Amino acid sequence: MLLEVLLVLGTLLIYFLFSKKKEETLPFKDGWWGRGQKPVTKEDSSIRPFKVETTEEELSDLFRRLDQARFTEPLENSCFHYGINSVHLRKIVSYWKNQFNWKKQVEVLNKYPQFKTKIQGLDIHFVHVKPPRLPEGRAAKPLLMVHGWPGSFYEFYKIIPLLTDPASHGLGDEHIFEVICPSIPGYGFSEAPHKKDFNSVSAASVFYELMLRLEFNEFYTQGGDWGSLICTNLAQIAPNHVKGLHLNMVSVSKLGLTHLLSVLLGRYFPGLFGLQDEDVRRMFPFWKKGLSRILSESGYAHIQATKPDTVGCSLNDSPVGLAAYILEKFSSWTDMEFQSLEDGGLERKFSLDDLLTNIMIYWVSGCIVSSMRFYKENLQKGIGTQKHEKLTVQVPTGIASFPNEILHIPQAWAKKKYPNIASFHFMPRGGHFAAFEEPELLAKDILQFVDKVEKEQLWKEKGE
Repeated sequence: MLLEVLLVLGTLLIYFLFSKKKEETLPFKDGWWGRGQKPVTKEDSSIRPFKVETTEEELSDLFRRLDQARFTEPLENSCFHYGINSVHLRKIVSYWKNQFNWKKQVEVLNKYPQFKTKIQGLDIHFVHVKPPRLPEGRAAKPLLMVHGWPGSFYEFYKIIPLLTDPASHGLGDEHIFEVICPSIPGYGFSEAPHKKDFNSVSAASVFYELMLRLEFNEFYTQGGDWGSLICTNLAQIAPNHVKGLHLNMVSVSKLGLTHLLSVLLGRYFPGLFGLQDEDVRRMFPFWKKGLSRILSESGYAHIQATKPDTVGCSLNDSPVGLAAYILEKFSSWTDMEFQSLEDGGLERKFSLDDLLTNIMIYWVSGCIVSSMRFYKENLQKGIGTQKHEKLTVQVPTGIASFPNEILHIPQAWAKKKYPNIASFHFMPRGGHFAAFEEPELLAKDILQFVDKVEKEQLWKEKGE
């Protein structure tokens, strides 16, 4: 009798453990996003070299459109509070026409190896950079880095050498990476989905296939903006393949009573809600640093989550309109205080060449509409309703919290989604576009996170 009871209890325990593990894994999304019906023949899985190219016709068309631009006079003393200031926009367009050298920037883009491969019906573009040298007996660690909107794979060009050759940049050689930077389908030189419902889980599934196709069975992931969500989903889909997840932006879609109380009382009783002094400084007063920022900076998201094609078509037809729409984000999201400057502070953190190169990637690929659709595909069903939003992430997680991110998420909030936080650091400076703006700071944080995961073998503890 005792043996039978033990067998029953053992069976129930095994069932519970396996059921729990299954519930905490996000299903892989095997879709077909190409044109028409999925062919019966096997998809071509070859990996083909790719280079960015340009033509005189392309440049002539661009300059014609720049010459014919119509500008609206801004309000007096409005700076960037109403969006981009057209007085400064004129100066940028003049630089674009007379000084910016797209052909030279194409050479910059092509300095790293790029490729394309078909996955789920789409031509996926990615940058793949291997270390220039490896100490004997050492292997590079694969690192998938994913951008967001309105960025591109180009955001990572300054951080790539810090990760693939850290010793040459004073960062040691204990951890050397092989970096893969794909373009999200519908962004840059990745083909846009031809069917509805391609969301972050779809993108994560595509990138998971990409990493397996590159023969990486275990790898690290890093992202901000949409890249943060895509990498989070990838960690939920393949927790036994993702050794560590590093984020420079965290979002929380499930809000409960604890969050509400911490917003109301956290300023006065921070310890009660697990808030640190820096959390209090960044979060309060919450009306100004939380709700007000969300309201003032989310109008674009509402448009893109509802009718992206309407405004997208106009931006795709006007390079000046496209530049205005994108540059305003690089001003506000880098530092909200830049809105009070006549030039939006754009060149305080970035060069015009870098900003215009990112814009040109959107322009020559014609991807602005499809990039904006990604908001609708992810948000049209409502916030907090999708399965991935209800699941936690068991993979070891590192969070670099930059002070000028639009909305600060404290570790106390983040750990409800990411219970296995290995490192959470308040970064000394920087905003939303971390890799583009502060590549060295971000690289150092990635390195220390990976060092901790490797030395403490944290990936072996994620529910095995």
